This record gives sequence, structure tokens and C-alpha cells, in this order.
Amino acid sequence: MAIPDLLPHAVVAKYAVLVDVGYLYAAAGEVILGAKERKEYRVAADELIQALQKHAEDRISGELLRIYWYDAARDRVPTVDQRVIAQLPWVKVRLGNLNARGQQKGVDAQIRSDLEALARHHAVSDTILLAGDEDMVPAVEAAQAYGVRVHLWGVEPPYGTNQAERLVWESDTVEVINADFLRPYFSRAPQAAVPPVPVTPSPAQVFAGRAPLAAKPPVKQGQVAKLGPNRPHVEEVGEHVAQKWILTRGRDNIRDLLPGPILPTVIDTELLIEAEKELGHSLRPYPEARVWLRDGFWARVYREFDLGVGVSSK
Repeated sequence: MAIPDLLPHAVVAKYAVLVDVGYLYAAAGEVILGAKERKEYRVAADELIQALQKHAEDRISGELLRIYWYDAARDRVPTVDQRVIAQLPWVKVRLGNLNARGQQKGVDAQIRSDLEALARHHAVSDTILLAGDEDMVPAVEAAQAYGVRVHLWGVEPPYGTNQAERLVWESDTVEVINADFLRPYFSRAPQAAVPPVPVTPSPAQVFAGRAPLAAKPPVKQGQVAKLGPNRPHVEEVGEHVAQKWILTRGRDNIRDLLPGPILPTVIDTELLIEAEKELGHSLRPYPEARVWLRDGFWARVYREFDLGVGVSSK
């Protein structure tokens, strides 16, 4: 007599990957090349898609339904590159319209529609969403209501964050893809050669009538040129962020951080992101600046709670 299998069978996930190409390209172009416009760089899209597919396979044990590739084109007429991508296996190209200003129209609506439809028809158990727009939040909530897990991927920002806070909150898991992962697939677009402009000498140069410019004094031995962020400014920003937290989160929540000076990792990262937003540049290359930031944060918290405790470090 056969003994019945009483152990539950493992449930195999079935998942789809939804990629907002406008977000992916813009964010990667900025962090890798400092580019602001798509025409400034080239993308090996077929290789990038294969890399993303492999990355997804490493994250989710299950069967890939397909990769949805959301891009835009003038009058929705696909470019040569988009036609090549459309022929890749397991890839579905979805095109919105690209207007005269280079703005994408209709892409977000297509992502939301597909995400909800996949969940409603139980086509997937998990979705990977590579996007950053807050407009995705209702679709994420709807998919979750149908029992689908939503895994949000983002691109490492040069500073601050490039994804809507609510979108991050509502997703089941969040992963940031670092620049090193994406760098092999992005390269700067070749620039057309510009003929040299002839330089007309000034009268002063012709007649050597101008006194030579004074040379900058050499840096003395042992003297280090001042580089990086300014400490008082960084500490001031740290205090300002702490004040915002006290006002928005309430004294009771902030009190849970006391007596300090160690911040939980999640909050420490959030502090860095908020500070970089205010400063307008990255502090990540300057570890000492992060210490100053925490010093400013705690200085404001200690004053708020009337605690006679000094800052954490020098």
C-alpha cells in the first residue's frame, strides 16, 4: 500500500519583469555618465535585458513569464533598436508616444494596466517592477490585493533618491541596482568633430603690453588643499533634517532613538538621503561628512530634549 505524501509540495513562483525604460535609462545615464539626455549615450539593450533576466532568476526561484519593456517612440513607430529588442525571446515591447519635446506619454498607464491585469488573471505570483514614479502606487496596491508580491527595483542614484517614497513603502521588497552592474551596457555617444575656432590674439598679446599674471602660491609641504564639503554647513543640514523629523514624526518617535548616538541603519541611510537632497550633491565619497551629519542631527535632538550630551565624535 502506497504511503501518501503528507508534505506540502513547494509552490513554484511565476513572475514577470516590468521595466520602465525611461526611468532606467535616465537614472543609469546620470549616475554612470553624468548625462541628462538620452542622446548623450548608447545602450547595449539586448545585453542589458539578458543581465536583468539573469539577475531576476537569481532573486526569484520560479518560472519567468516574460519581460515587459516599456519605452516610447514618435507616433508609436518603433525605432531600429526597439525592433531588435522586440525580437528577443520572452520580451514584450510596449510603446508609448514620444512628443515633440521628447516627453513620454502613455507609458505609465500601460505599466499600470499590465500590472493589474497580470494580477487579476492570476498569471503571476510575483512581479519585479523597475520604476520610480509614484503613479505606480495604485497598481502596486491593486496587484497586492490579488495576492501578487511586488518587488521594486531601482537604480543607484548619484545622491539622494530617484524613486517616489510612497512607491518604496508600498512594495513588498526593494532592491537598488548599483552602477557597477549597469556600467558595461552604457557608453557615451560619439560626438561629431567640431572644427577648431581660430583664436584672434588680443592687442595686449600682440604688443606684450600686459604684465604676466601672478602665479598661484605653491602648496607648502605638509599642507593639504581643502576639498570636499564644508563641516559647519553639513552639521547645519543635519540639524535641519532632525528638526523636520521632530515636526513630522513627533517627539515620541524621536524619543525612541535616545540616548543615542547610534542610529539604526535604515534611519542613518534616510538621514544621508535627506541631507544629500538639501545639499544637492553626494556625501558618499566623504565618510567624515557623514560623521558631521550625525553630529548635527544629534545636536538638534539633544537641544530639543534638553539633554546635556555632547556630539558623538570630532
